[in-house]
Amino acid sequence: MTVDHDSTVTNDIRATELPNGVRRVEQITPTHYPGCTIFVHYNGPTAQLSAVSMGMVVLDPGGSPHEPHRHPEEEFMLVASGTGEIVCDGKTTVAGPGSVMYCAGDVLHGITNTGAEPLTFYWSKWMAKGAKGSS
Repeated sequence: MTVDHDSTVTNDIRATELPNGVRRVEQITPTHYPGCTIFVHYNGPTAQLSAVSMGMVVLDPGGSPHEPHRHPEEEFMLVASGTGEIVCDGKTTVAGPGSVMYCAGDVLHGITNTGAEPLTFYWSKWMAKGAKGSS
């Protein structure tokens, strides 16, 4: 799996269309970066979406998956554990377990672990077929 400079996530689970079913985190080979471990559960198109990806990230204290960035897909992030700061559309918010961020496409956003313990969050991003920037 790689995270490109534009934060497009790619890996070996690309499919013509995502399969139905459940993927447990134990089934996924994580990718390790300094201060960050990424698990990509799904990455590919569906019947209604030209692109969708979903995964889990564990950030060490002070860690961030990347600098604040933007991409054409809409995105949700759900904090499962830990404490951090989420930047979305110019606003910085302290986020803890149960906090959810929604960010429209092409809006600057990012997350940083500001706590003393690991921060775990889940992301899902998608692009509708025919949407600006979709293939």
